[in-house]
Amino acid sequence: MADLRNLVGGEVTGYSRLLAEARKQALQRMIQAAEAQGANAVVGVRLSTASVMQGAAKILAYGTAMVVE
Repeated sequence: MADLRNLVGGEVTGYSRLLAEARKQALQRMIQAAEAQGANAVVGVRLSTASVMQGAAKILAYGTAMVVE
């Protein structure tokens, strides 16, 4: 069904939900990594998405971990 939607256009809602969940997980992992370094804030946060293969993508969250007083 996803291939058909790609051909004729339209959103593949299941895939969109998976990407949204992957973004949440990437942000949470970034926050955990910052906290492990003693940071209490992350600035300049960016999300990057890249296609790994058809129907699969990777999500990268990155920013600068810092201590804010």
